[in-house]
Amino acid sequence: MSPIDDILGEGGELEQRIAGFRVRSQQLEMAHAVDDALKSAGTLVCEAGTGTGKTFAYLVPALLSGLKVIISTGTKNLQDQLFNRDLPRIRDSLGQSVSAALLKGRANYLCLHRMDSAEFDRRAASPKTMELLAQVREWGRKTRRGDIAELTMIPENAPIWPLVTSTIDNCLGQACPDYSKCFLVEARRNAQEADVVIINHHLLCADFSLKDEGFGELLPMADAFIIDEAHQLPAVANNFFGTSVSARQLQELCRDILTIYSQMKMKQSEVQEVANALDKSVRDFRLLLGLDERRGAWEELAADSHHLKALEQLHEKLADVIEVLEALKGTDESLDACCERAGQLSRHLDLITSDEDADSNVRWFETTRLGFRLAQTPLEIAEAFQKQMQSHANAWIFTSATLAVGGDFSHFCSQLGIKE
Repeated sequence: MSPIDDILGEGGELEQRIAGFRVRSQQLEMAHAVDDALKSAGTLVCEAGTGTGKTFAYLVPALLSGLKVIISTGTKNLQDQLFNRDLPRIRDSLGQSVSAALLKGRANYLCLHRMDSAEFDRRAASPKTMELLAQVREWGRKTRRGDIAELTMIPENAPIWPLVTSTIDNCLGQACPDYSKCFLVEARRNAQEADVVIINHHLLCADFSLKDEGFGELLPMADAFIIDEAHQLPAVANNFFGTSVSARQLQELCRDILTIYSQMKMKQSEVQEVANALDKSVRDFRLLLGLDERRGAWEELAADSHHLKALEQLHEKLADVIEVLEALKGTDESLDACCERAGQLSRHLDLITSDEDADSNVRWFETTRLGFRLAQTPLEIAEAFQKQMQSHANAWIFTSATLAVGGDFSHFCSQLGIKE
């Protein structure tokens, strides 16, 4: 018998050690297929219906392989379940000394620098938000991981979180005065050292798209990737391989500039003026798009001269911000970072509003209750995704309860460019 059978088969380790575990022939079949793919550095696409026990079917061979494995799931909840429940049960049952790390997106970690300056943000003016900020600060002095999920008494959608967490736009990186104490940096360091790293699809695709822009990899190099809930991956990847500009990005830029301005010793009134003008332009453009929440084709927006004029004015106000901040370069690192963000948003707006590459991309817009998003996404991501798979040259396992259409994997494979 193989090690897989010794663990998952009749009378195996898991049947003896885990109460309620029962042997499933489909689970064994999948585990052997995963094991073969890991050993051959091949690609496996595997549908495992509800009740198969696919999590154990890929965890067992992954832990036995001795490889560095990245497991990507569909949601943060699944990440937590894998890391806190499933993986420890398998590891303990096998007596394996495999190290594991949980890595989430940066918005899930407390940013000490932003927490210290949060009181200067105009969004923190309400007594309720200040009360929440006090709770966050008290927890921030004690936490070891900085994972905001630890603060269960504060809802996930509470308005305090954007004030005390960072985004790729507003993170100062190594220029941050709190870089040596950064929880995100520590989480990435742990991921670099771990044998098994559990992430989600958004982080996987963010890593791919950022690497293409020359920012380097967020994730450690791995020998194998296991993609659970793989049916969700094409839609997530499509967004990350595209370009978008949102009202939220623009307004957060304005708020961050004004927060920095409020702390500046030498006030430059032009900074406040251009930030407020851009913020007003963003709100005016949102009102012009109507009250309904909807998604529409770019042609619908472009057919209205009022929309185009308002968008042009928004772009001009963004250019004014860049001009003022560039004149102040070197006076404040946070302000310099805002200048870089403004420049990137301007370049993205240029891409979206340009008629170039119309044959290979689709442009669209959407409105939410208070915001909007302008986007350009590729018609196909197969070539871009294959480029990522080939650059890693590792084993790839894609699994889900729903991958095939009529017993055929062609549709899923064609979306990601999988040929074998």
